[in-house]
Amino acid sequence: MVVVGRMQEGQYTQTVYGYIKQGQYVEAIDCLLPEYESNSNSRAALSLLGYCYYQLGDFDSAADCYGQLIQLFPEHEQYKIYYAQSLQKGCEYEAAMKASFTVDSPAMKEKVVKLQAAIKYDEDDLQGAKSMVEQCASDDPDTENNLGCLLVKEKRYSEASKKFSSALNVKGYQAHLSYNIALCHYYMKQYALALKHIADIIEKGIREHPELSVGMQTEGIDVRSVGNSATLHETALVEAFNLKAAIEYQLKNFEGAQEALTDMPPRSEEELDCVTLHNQALMNMDAAPTNGFEKLQFLLQQNECPPETFGNLLLLYIKHQYYGQAADVMAENTHLTFKMDPYLYEYLDAIIVQQSSPEEAFKRFEDIANRHTLNLRKITKQVQECRQNNDEESVKKAVNEYDEALEKYIPVLMAQTKIYWDKSNYNMVESIFRKSVEFCNEHDSWKLNVAHVLFMQSKYKEAIGFYEPIVKKHYDNILSVSAIVLANLCVSYIMTSQNEEAEELMRKIEKEEEQMSYEDPERKIYHLCIVNLVIGTLYCAKGNFEFGITRVIKSMEPYSKKLGMDTWHYAKRCFLGLIENLAKHMIMVRDVVVQDCIQFLEHAELYGKQVTCKIQPPLSSQVMHELQGKNTVTYEARLLKALLIQVCDL
Repeated sequence: MVVVGRMQEGQYTQTVYGYIKQGQYVEAIDCLLPEYESNSNSRAALSLLGYCYYQLGDFDSAADCYGQLIQLFPEHEQYKIYYAQSLQKGCEYEAAMKASFTVDSPAMKEKVVKLQAAIKYDEDDLQGAKSMVEQCASDDPDTENNLGCLLVKEKRYSEASKKFSSALNVKGYQAHLSYNIALCHYYMKQYALALKHIADIIEKGIREHPELSVGMQTEGIDVRSVGNSATLHETALVEAFNLKAAIEYQLKNFEGAQEALTDMPPRSEEELDCVTLHNQALMNMDAAPTNGFEKLQFLLQQNECPPETFGNLLLLYIKHQYYGQAADVMAENTHLTFKMDPYLYEYLDAIIVQQSSPEEAFKRFEDIANRHTLNLRKITKQVQECRQNNDEESVKKAVNEYDEALEKYIPVLMAQTKIYWDKSNYNMVESIFRKSVEFCNEHDSWKLNVAHVLFMQSKYKEAIGFYEPIVKKHYDNILSVSAIVLANLCVSYIMTSQNEEAEELMRKIEKEEEQMSYEDPERKIYHLCIVNLVIGTLYCAKGNFEFGITRVIKSMEPYSKKLGMDTWHYAKRCFLGLIENLAKHMIMVRDVVVQDCIQFLEHAELYGKQVTCKIQPPLSSQVMHELQGKNTVTYEARLLKALLIQVCDL
């Protein structure tokens, strides 16, 4: 806290302006408030306070200051403009528009029209905004930029990019114009071009403003917040890093996406803008789901919340099976449902209905799916016509449109099949997949799920036909393939007497695991372990418990590296099956196998003290205290050991 009374005579003004010049607006406000309290009619204090509040993003306080200035000094028209701008930034659009009409000065007409266009734009009144922009001088670079922004809203990204480039040629390099061009390329899925513009913004920002500490957080260096300074805004570094994170996320490079967010200039959490907060929530959802939900819920209550927040929060509720919360959020924010993609709204609505009426949900999904397939056929026809006309540009556009339509169709299809999958009606699931083969036969998610449903029906030969291409596609980096896919393929090989192929695949996995362990000795890798566990489970399911259990035990060595939540899940199911069958006197096992089982469970008890058996739900209001001692491998291993001893009368 700055103590104004201790300043030397004549240094007050110099100190205040020094703070403002350095972007230290909080300190400047601390200096100005005593002056304002002693003289609430001070034009200088009110004007500077309004400016500082505006720069800090406290638009309500800024509007309050400029409102007082209008009352005290009505002849100064610029305060009316600043007042209207503050209201606009604070999302008080109706009041901002009303305030803009009070500006009478002909000299400020151009500024007023631009402000009114911005208000209309924020209200999604594109026609009104366009009519305002067209009143501005055609040779004004801002006009080109504003027309470009309107074209982006209309999803005419190629035309928008040309407008931004035109403004850039006239104005010279400006980070925000370069960012706008990058954004257009992002929407057109031209990620390489977008990343080129982003790299230019970042490189220029680092070179000209090393004080912004770009990349320091990623390198683990402890740096102080740079705040939301005017310099940071001018560099467009925050926007560039957010867009880079979005591109990496779309390319499935989740580590790169997280790194882009930590590379941006450091700010404290309360200083973060809504877009950064939204992206942090999304990209760290797997590691910190509770924190992610809190951020998205907070954003939903803000005026400037990114439009994607509502849909993403609902999708994440559905993903984590919080159907009640999803229904509540939809009911509480009906005004936002009108802005959603109609297909997304119908999909979410059907998912929620599914919890109480699967039959009704299936009908809804069927209706949505039929409309998707009609649209896909229509786009397919467009692609064919464009190819016949040798119109390469139109072909690219139509193919992108087809890919987007397919990505909307796939979740609906999967939701349909899940209804019957949950009922173990795999034949019906396969039937639904067959209907969609016309559109989805090249889609990885579709092929993977078809493979799973064939596997569950013991159609191992057909399952191999779908699993193999997925594995071969990533054969050089086989550990990037899900362990259960590799396990199911191995089992399918074994069940179709292709033991050599199964052994070759397992050798490949073992070799890559050894290489990874050499590079990172502390890292736990479970792929080969899970493959062996699934094979062991298969033998147990077929009644050959001696061989199956032995395979399970061997697969878990060494326990310090192989005992984890997932591997324990598979192992304990086999032991429970063994104990159940022994209790029912349906099988007999040799004493040596029982002793091996007890020894294994003792090892699990020893190494499983820090290994949890269940993940705490992200929205749980309190830690599972009652399960704290029981939610470990150690506890469950002791329990299984006690049951086994009891059943075998040892």
